[in-house]
Amino acid sequence: MPRIALLLADVDGTLVDEQKRLTERAQAAVAKLRARGIRFAVTSGRPPRGMAMLIEPLRLEGPIAGFNGGVFARPDMSVIETRSLPLPVARQAIDIIRHHKMDAWLYTGTEWFIHVKDAPHVAREAWTVKFDPTVVARYADADLEKAVKIVGVSDDLALVAKCETDMASVLGDHVSAKRSQPYYLDVTHPDANKGAVVDTLVAQFGIPAEQIATIGDMPNDVLMFRRSGFSIAMGNASDEVKSQASAVTDSYDNEGFAKAVERYLLDEHAA
Repeated sequence: MPRIALLLADVDGTLVDEQKRLTERAQAAVAKLRARGIRFAVTSGRPPRGMAMLIEPLRLEGPIAGFNGGVFARPDMSVIETRSLPLPVARQAIDIIRHHKMDAWLYTGTEWFIHVKDAPHVAREAWTVKFDPTVVARYADADLEKAVKIVGVSDDLALVAKCETDMASVLGDHVSAKRSQPYYLDVTHPDANKGAVVDTLVAQFGIPAEQIATIGDMPNDVLMFRRSGFSIAMGNASDEVKSQASAVTDSYDNEGFAKAVERYLLDEHAA
């Protein structure tokens, strides 16, 4: 176990529970990290404003990595850096998603566009990120030029997994394409992935990667596992994700985040 100077956490399925709540025990665990001199940062497929509710209770001070690293923002929501998809790549990503008969959502740095208001997961996503989408008949080039994340959505989970494979096969190194939920395929700039978030924090704070711990639950978290010195998979993660982590904790609905911090970073083994 290396000496840890910073913990980078995924949000949905990790830091918050199924109802998107930040528990008191999770807040207390982050406060204990701060008291030990261990920094805390978050990254998510959410837009930065979709994580604003975490800033005050967790006293976040460093950059917030939204869209899996597509946009870095300060706690006051001012933008530090944006990594957008090139227009031809954004168009092709949309075409691939549509070819798989999946819904395609478009996020710019400030807006969320969809085609069908009552499509699956739209209401849940709006509740999660705390703002509503704009419904449009087609995605204009002016918006595609500002695309920081394109999402393929389907409740056919095998189809989402296949689209992930096909997206990587067709677009290769031109995108980062990973599932952020079993029903979401996030397509972002190749430098907008959670592994690159670790690299950004290394540069920002001057902390060696081997002194960074990471915790998450989905395939898009594996890239940050590989870049960090110690990684923790949630109990609700798939066996594939768990196999690529240094340790496994309890599920997000049984205080898995807090238990991981207490056991592995604070050495509170009784927890």
